[in-house]
Amino acid sequence: MTASNTSKAPRRALVVIDVQMEYFNGGLLIEHPPVAQTLPNIARAMDAARAAGIPIVVVQHSESPAAALFAKGSAAWELHEAVASRPRDHYIEKSWPSVYTGTDFAQWLEQRGIDTLTVIGYMTHNCDASTIFEATHRGLHVEFLSDATGALPYANEAGSASAEEIHRVFSVVFHSRFAAAGSTDAWITAIQAGGRLEKSNILVSNRAALAGR
Repeated sequence: MTASNTSKAPRRALVVIDVQMEYFNGGLLIEHPPVAQTLPNIARAMDAARAAGIPIVVVQHSESPAAALFAKGSAAWELHEAVASRPRDHYIEKSWPSVYTGTDFAQWLEQRGIDTLTVIGYMTHNCDASTIFEATHRGLHVEFLSDATGALPYANEAGSASAEEIHRVFSVVFHSRFAAAGSTDAWITAIQAGGRLEKSNILVSNRAALAGR
């Protein structure tokens, strides 16, 4: 991950995805990176964005009140206080993984001339990934703060993967093409300098892997 000063300062928005109690004491417990690390970084990123005049979009996932997860109105559906208590410029309630689907997100970004989207929140491999891929396809430069996001383990008919494996692999894939994966510290330094985090590319990433064998 590198930071750069662009010839034109980025018009950035910070999107805070699904920082809900479901991931802290509900049915889906984030394991890696641990929430004891990622939640403070989410708060730091929101505070840094506010200080820099970067608009903040807070997103909340909702399912029907009878659903097993993210049941609207339940305690597990609520935003974590660290996010709920902080100022925001826009609120989005969604029912699909991507923040774009069925919402006014694209229109809101376009109206403000946003060209750079910073993604934090949960989960790395689901709602973060869906939003990152779509934002890239729509022509935005995307930043992914890998220490302000997180994953949980999976096992199904296709195999199994730990939370660490999922988070690490998605971060590597993002950085090869879709989003600059970096730390909250590096991002804060970049915004203070008027720059942005820069990603690698597929060819460079592949050659580096082959050289390391």
